[in-house]
Amino acid sequence: MPSLSQECLEGHLPGQATWTQLLPLFRAEGDYNLRIHQAAEHTGDSQAGTVVKPVGSERTEMRMQQMCSGSETQGSIQSQQGTGSHGSNACCFCWCCCCSCSCLTVRNQEDQRPGRAAYELRTDIPACEESPTPTLEEVCAWAQSFDNLMVTPAGRNAFREFLRTEFSEENMLFWMACEELKREANQSAIEEKARIIYEDYISVLSPKEVSLDSRVREGINRNMVDPSQHIFDDAQLQIYTLMHRDSYPRFMNSTVYKDLLKSLAEKAVEA
Repeated sequence: MPSLSQECLEGHLPGQATWTQLLPLFRAEGDYNLRIHQAAEHTGDSQAGTVVKPVGSERTEMRMQQMCSGSETQGSIQSQQGTGSHGSNACCFCWCCCCSCSCLTVRNQEDQRPGRAAYELRTDIPACEESPTPTLEEVCAWAQSFDNLMVTPAGRNAFREFLRTEFSEENMLFWMACEELKREANQSAIEEKARIIYEDYISVLSPKEVSLDSRVREGINRNMVDPSQHIFDDAQLQIYTLMHRDSYPRFMNSTVYKDLLKSLAEKAVEA
């Protein structure tokens, strides 16, 4: 096995201390190989073509290779540590610094939170209407027709509470906003309320968007250039019909209505 060259050792193991450790090994190996070579000259022709391999050279060579590889490993570890140590720029989810890491996505989401929070604050759900406690006769009348339910504030509040359990409260909120717009007389106030209603319930970007067909939606988009008190009449009628046919029958069989009817009936018996 050929021995390592001085250039290889100088490239991987620089320094006076390293040569001080390896010099005795080279001297021992040279003396040993010389003795082996002299002994081989006195052997017969049968051994003339045989390559004599010093017994101790493999052990010495292996030790040199281990020292070289150890130096390379230590250098690579130090280079990796130097590359990975970026202080505050290091990723919060891993120990490496990577530009495409998920922590950048989290930071971008945090940067966008103030804008979304402002929008959510502007579109807070209105409070329920103030209304007296309904009588037993009024609650019984709600079961007769949907119009009887929607004509009283107590009926709208009870129905709105049920819609909240079905995650469709925006239908009642939109209908109530349209009724308020119809009572407005000032043109600048009409334009402002129409814009708010559009952004809250008509825009596809709103979390409270109501379900409307394309014909009604296109008509609203055209009329938003110069809105009036009745710009949402078709949409309001469509949502009213949807609540009547879809939500009203379930409300009559819900615990919200039955519990209210039972409590009023018990109070009437006690009285």
